Amino acid sequence: MTTDATNTDTGPGTGPGVDDPARERLRRWRLVLGGEAADGTGCALAGRDAAMDGTLAALYGKGDRTQSGRERSAGLGASAPSAARWLGDIRTYFPSSVVQVMQRDAIDRLGLAALLLEPEMLEAVEADVHLVGTLLSLNKAMPETTKETARAVVRKVVQDLEKRLATRTRATLTGALDRSARINRPRHHDVDWNRTISANLKHYLPEYRTVVPERLIGYGRASQSVKKEVVLCIDQSGSMAASVVYASVFGAVLASMRSIDTRLVVFDTAVVDLTDQLDDPVDVLFGTQLGGGTDINRALAYCQSQITRPAETVVVLISDLYEGGIRDEMLKRVAAMKASGVQFVALLALSDEGAPAYDREHAAALAALGAPAFACTPDLFPEVMAAAIEKRPLPVPDTV
Repeated sequence: MTTDATNTDTGPGTGPGVDDPARERLRRWRLVLGGEAADGTGCALAGRDAAMDGTLAALYGKGDRTQSGRERSAGLGASAPSAARWLGDIRTYFPSSVVQVMQRDAIDRLGLAALLLEPEMLEAVEADVHLVGTLLSLNKAMPETTKETARAVVRKVVQDLEKRLATRTRATLTGALDRSARINRPRHHDVDWNRTISANLKHYLPEYRTVVPERLIGYGRASQSVKKEVVLCIDQSGSMAASVVYASVFGAVLASMRSIDTRLVVFDTAVVDLTDQLDDPVDVLFGTQLGGGTDINRALAYCQSQITRPAETVVVLISDLYEGGIRDEMLKRVAAMKASGVQFVALLALSDEGAPAYDREHAAALAALGAPAFACTPDLFPEVMAAAIEKRPLPVPDTV
């Protein structure tokens, strides 16, 4: 095994090491393993690779020695400037998706959250949903000098999410609203011919080779009046941070649709109605307070009190279902809402990460009531809402 497999290229995938697949494998393993004496690669690094190794060691090093023989340990220093330099380095060496993972690890492993209270740090980070969740959890401790920078970071993420999600959500739900408003005496241009033919197949006349429809099924005419009411009830415990971000964005999108009356409620052991802030999801997010206990029963009691048209209402509970309130009362409220005609949706998470740890007993109890609890990605959420609006089975993922 060679011991001089240096690589002075300008990035992975180029340079002398790549010409030899065996040397390239050693180089990659060396970067993964961190250069401990027993790593077995015998591979030295130089140039860009050595700098890249340094950024990894700052985060993942475990007291091993550098190539110069000095002891190294994980750490970004005690000041924001040194951490900001590290954040700049990782953005130089790694793609955005990797940068976001490393930032998340730095927050968890090295206590980087405290440094996010300083403006120069916030200006250096790669903004994503998880960073927004961290900033929201630090909101109460954030100094005034940092709050404007933090709001700018949050706003950038929110705007990016709106661009990604808003158009498809509006299109999907507009179609669902029109279909849910079908009428049986439609005007000619409002006839839903596919459903009309299906409903009248028994009236097929062989001699004329045609169907004579006795009942027309059509779409309701477009209207600016409110057709559906949606209540988003969001658990703001610390584990639900990403879900809170996505739900706030979706809440703003739904509120922008005149035919949907949207209410947004967040809760821990207290309940806060943020409906009047729905025109700006950033205000909604800074109105939340991540962390604390959970009282789902109290939150559902409030939501239930706001329902005026049960048969035209969709209630979306987003929670990991760890109930600190009265469990039996919570289930009774769900049963009562469903019995009154409310479409009840229970989401364990609204994020790209899948289902978090959740209370399986409560999830099973909700499923028994006809309200299966499942994790939902942001891309699936419009389809879930469309199904609820049309009162058809929800597209529950197979992994539930």
